[in-house]
Amino acid sequence: MLSEELRNKYQLIIGLEVHAQLLTESKMFAADANLYGQAPNTQISAITLGHPGTLPKVNRKAIAYAIKMGLACNSEITRHNVFARKNYFYPDLPKGYQLTQDKGPICVGGTVPIQLADGRKKDVILNRVHMEEDAGKSIHLAEEADTLVDFNRAGTPLIEIVTEPDLHSPEEAYAFLAEVKKLVKYLDICDGNMEEGSLRCDANVSVMLKGATELGKKVEVKNMNSFRNVFRAIEHEHERLIGLIEAGEEVISETRTFDANTGLTASMRTKEDLNDYRYFPEPDLSPVVVSDEWLNAVKATMPVLSRDLHKKFVEEFGLPDYDASFLTESKDIALWFNELCTKTTNYKAASNWVMGPVKLSLGEQSLSKETYPITHEALATLIALVEDGKVSYTAAAQHVFPELLKNNSENPMEIAQRLNLIQESDESSLKPIVEQVLAANAAKVKEYKSGKKGLMGLFMGQVMKQSQGKADPKVATKILTELLQK
Repeated sequence: MLSEELRNKYQLIIGLEVHAQLLTESKMFAADANLYGQAPNTQISAITLGHPGTLPKVNRKAIAYAIKMGLACNSEITRHNVFARKNYFYPDLPKGYQLTQDKGPICVGGTVPIQLADGRKKDVILNRVHMEEDAGKSIHLAEEADTLVDFNRAGTPLIEIVTEPDLHSPEEAYAFLAEVKKLVKYLDICDGNMEEGSLRCDANVSVMLKGATELGKKVEVKNMNSFRNVFRAIEHEHERLIGLIEAGEEVISETRTFDANTGLTASMRTKEDLNDYRYFPEPDLSPVVVSDEWLNAVKATMPVLSRDLHKKFVEEFGLPDYDASFLTESKDIALWFNELCTKTTNYKAASNWVMGPVKLSLGEQSLSKETYPITHEALATLIALVEDGKVSYTAAAQHVFPELLKNNSENPMEIAQRLNLIQESDESSLKPIVEQVLAANAAKVKEYKSGKKGLMGLFMGQVMKQSQGKADPKVATKILTELLQK
């Protein structure tokens, strides 16, 4: 463990490369189905396997999805796109090369805004977003001498989101990945599932003395299947690289793998130079031209993004930043809440209900107006009942809400009446109950009047007990205060 003084001597430099599998029905250059979890080597064809005489054809929807990502990041969209062959030889690369974009990525530049846990905000600068096809998957089974290869994933359309070396802590890297996941899910172009490999991240890490002008030698860390593991790998490399430099040893530019069990990285191979890949333009694909008409058509399909909804929830609905951040973390929750607010103007109460009972009732399910049993209208009515003092929040949450989950055809008011939950707000009815409670607690009344104001809670508890929970707390408090001041 390095001392804080030694850590502060160096600047950590991080660049991330995030691969996102696109949610198209077919692959990037073939008509094979783009499905996860199928039996090995069943989603392949002669084109995917690169058999002689086969010709690729570009997936138009994949291009549109890449453009969407670029628009969301305020990137410049390249109008004349050429694919290239990136040559390398791994068992899971059936053609011996990967079709990708080399010198002309479809999206150039751009930013991804992030917010850290301490509230600090930053726009992470992107180098590019380019398109390519995925490789297959090598399978190493325990206690098996042979390695198996599943080509189902080969040819799956990818976008690779590449940052500039613009991140300087594991926390920033984590926040960036969380924001990218949110972006691709709001855009409906990727499911963002790191465990299934549809979102993968490689981290380029280096350190340099603070004040230096030349970047240090970088290492690339692969094999990370969660945001937490990216965080851990960067932390480990930060300390390892400083340790090497302080010991006078050379930093080798290499590719390393991360072991989630130990939290350590290990060398895989020395880092390839671009020349090793022998890029050259793909001769079997014509350039893809993004016309004004096509670009405008994609722009017209752009959904509202989390940052837009966050701004709306804070500025228009007056919600705290915490509420807005929570509600926009998930697209389905954000959109459901946004529609709920067309049925009620008590936005803070609506936020509390969605962040509380609604979220708890979901479990692992998504919040969709097609599948969620409680309608926006029903919840808005329940919010109004509480706001008007007709039903207590406790009764609404513990009794009316569960009944709505079971049967949404019944009106919340009908449920409250059926369960005898309507609050008593009539002062003339509540005053005798309050007087009875104070008379039964004469000694406590004297203590209250001598300065023990905390006893108000005891009196309220007794009033609620005597009224069987039906007393309107606001009215009961008013009567208690008036009688105790006499």
